[in-house]
Amino acid sequence: MFKPASTGAAGLVQAGYLISSILCIGSISGLASQATARMGNMLGILGVGSGVLASLLAVGFSPEVLTQFGGLAVMGALAGMLIGRRITPTDLPQTVAALHSVVGLAAVLTSIGSVMADVTEISTLHLVTAYLGVLIGGITFTGSLVAFLKLAGRMSSRPTFLPGRHVINGGLLATNMATMGAFIAMAPGSPMIAAGALAANTVLSFVKGYTTTAAIGGADMPVVITVLNAYSGFALVAEGFMLDNPLLTSVGALIGVSGSILSYIMCVAMNRSLTNVLFGGISTPAQTKEYKPQGVVTQTNVEDLVDALLNSESVILVVGYGMAVAKAQYAISSIVSQLRSKGITVRFAIHPVAGRMPGQCNVLLAEASVPYDIVLEMDEINDDFRDTDLTVVIGANDTVNPIAMEKGSAIEGMPVLHAWKSKQVVVMKRGMASGYADVPNPMFYMPNTKMLFGDAKNTCEAIKAAIEVKL
Repeated sequence: MFKPASTGAAGLVQAGYLISSILCIGSISGLASQATARMGNMLGILGVGSGVLASLLAVGFSPEVLTQFGGLAVMGALAGMLIGRRITPTDLPQTVAALHSVVGLAAVLTSIGSVMADVTEISTLHLVTAYLGVLIGGITFTGSLVAFLKLAGRMSSRPTFLPGRHVINGGLLATNMATMGAFIAMAPGSPMIAAGALAANTVLSFVKGYTTTAAIGGADMPVVITVLNAYSGFALVAEGFMLDNPLLTSVGALIGVSGSILSYIMCVAMNRSLTNVLFGGISTPAQTKEYKPQGVVTQTNVEDLVDALLNSESVILVVGYGMAVAKAQYAISSIVSQLRSKGITVRFAIHPVAGRMPGQCNVLLAEASVPYDIVLEMDEINDDFRDTDLTVVIGANDTVNPIAMEKGSAIEGMPVLHAWKSKQVVVMKRGMASGYADVPNPMFYMPNTKMLFGDAKNTCEAIKAAIEVKL
């Protein structure tokens, strides 16, 4: 447990915890808006830094503590720098999932270590929170690894439905509860029973993390990320009670509750049940209707698209993960500036799950200096498509798929951007492959839709050059 080095230091420790908590709350508040996101990020860094200093003061600045902290801090800093240098914005979703797995594993190891350090004299609260820390941390660990593999394309994005998966998950949870009862009743004073119960809990939670997350399809992965974020927060809450550290409790609660709220918002945006996501597709239909595209694909070229852009009064750009992969946001920003200088109304339509992580496309557009006021959410712009001269879809697929409105489809009920209602639609894609949800898109075959194949960045650069010539 964390105890201040002296009575006089106790007040400073509590003040440090309070300051850290306030800074972390301010960080989340700042991150709620693109305009204040940088400030929010800085507040978060300061909050974590002040929390680390307060925790060091709580245990005392002894040579042993400083040596351990220094060694671990250097290792962590080096690992963070290497990851930061190698990761591109398109890799952020799977990176976040991977980092969540580290938080989960840390909760498992810390909980086991705290119990085994002195099992002879341990409170019931410590036992309960340690057990919950292993349970939640274990589910977070393997669940995050599965999410990482799916998002990184190293595992099929399709749901993995195990035979009798609900019975399996229910049995795992029941066994967890039984093991918890035995652990609390018999572990004090018996290291072997404590070790056995925690080992069983660890294995069961690891298996449950896999079975629940593997049963969730690629289209729901953005929600899974936010759910796992909430899990990691609640694991910190358990650790805070276990270690008698109010900072871990408050910050963990902040992460857990904010992650839960975001998960709920995402589920509403995708017309998904939060229970369905949390328990691994409990209401996902086993069979879905297969859609066979009908119609003819009409292709277009850069020159024709440029003419259509310059002859339009209103244009909506729908961007998705393909834009992120191609790093086309800078060319798109230049095109927007060119069109707006000619008096053409240009706006962006952003689906809540555009990309593979909430807010990913917003961040990329902000990075390219696209004005915040023309980047609109789905609810703000969906009714405007029918009055729009031209909609250009850049690297998006599932989020503009009208098959979501059909009964029995794999993405039935998922709210989508009604791009097909525009007078003209041009879709920029590498090919005719399905999106991440692996569902064909009938919009590609509609009479008012034309396909422009090629790399999004190269195509946008060509469009920018052609507009410059005509202006």
